[in-house]
Amino acid sequence: MDNSAQEAIQVLKQLIALPSFSFQEKATADLIESILLQKGFSSQREGNNVWAFAQSFDPSLPTFWLNSHHDTVKPNTGYTRDPFSPDIEAGKLFGLGANDAGASLIALLFAFIEQSQKSLPYNLLFIASAEEETSGQGGMSSLIPLLPVAELVLVGEPTQMKLAVAEKGLLVVDAEIQGKAGHAAREEGINAIYEALEDLEIIRNFQFKKSSPYLGKSKVSCTVIRAGEQHNTVPAVCNYVLDLRVTEVYSHEEALEELRSVLKADLTPRSLRLRSSYLPKDHLMFEVARQLQLDTFGSPTLSDQALIPYPSVKIGPGDSARSHTADEYIFIDELKEGIRGYLQILDEYARLKRINP
Repeated sequence: MDNSAQEAIQVLKQLIALPSFSFQEKATADLIESILLQKGFSSQREGNNVWAFAQSFDPSLPTFWLNSHHDTVKPNTGYTRDPFSPDIEAGKLFGLGANDAGASLIALLFAFIEQSQKSLPYNLLFIASAEEETSGQGGMSSLIPLLPVAELVLVGEPTQMKLAVAEKGLLVVDAEIQGKAGHAAREEGINAIYEALEDLEIIRNFQFKKSSPYLGKSKVSCTVIRAGEQHNTVPAVCNYVLDLRVTEVYSHEEALEELRSVLKADLTPRSLRLRSSYLPKDHLMFEVARQLQLDTFGSPTLSDQALIPYPSVKIGPGDSARSHTADEYIFIDELKEGIRGYLQILDEYARLKRINP
């Protein structure tokens, strides 16, 4: 474990040193490919997505995916140190993407390497995905048709090694409300802004009917509004944008219909891709969580889970509160604990799978 952890630290430092903004991840994809090759794996690649099986694929066995992403956001203006300089100070490894999600990715990679030496009751698949930070079409979405169906997907993201068994989805909706143009001085027309005020008051106080046991209620917020071009003309149209964070108890379509029933505006979803996710109550992973005494919770933040149509959980070293912050870091001990934790999950899942094939 010590040798593996030390090697993992060095690889994470290499990863941090390579800029890998969304859509620009070629260098880190090349690095991941080279490590897999050095370790004896035959990797495959689609764009900047890289994947490999632990052993020869057996179609008679279920498949267990290990996934994390290697793209990052751009560093914000608050950085006081070089975001691409992987410096270790006081037990912390600094650098852009160290926490989100470099530590999870590298911990998964080294757990995958170690697990590949064992006889497994499942196909183990490691996936380093691109474009996660932007939910790009060239990321996880492009892989789904190329990969075998998953019995379980373990998504590596910073959760303090707590197990997220549900995750909110995202739905962005364009709303348009019609009035009638007129001259402001003569009180003509129907002011679309005033018509929209009624909708906005409803939105401010709106409560979805159904509640999630892990995530509470879905949430809707008005985040953008536009109307009018001239001071002396009553605006005929008011457009606003809604940000919906949808829990697993709603489909996007159901949440949209509940809003349509109370609002005047015409509502048009921009995309229905980023769905909420949840682990079915009877899934074996819940027993793994019980056996390992893993804390379970619902995550409000978005990940590649939103694009994966199979049962999934999210867990990894680090803290989501550090993601996208200046002078991002991961504790070295967190990376080590991540490798240990992933191996425990994989071993326990294998043990239970042999008992309950």
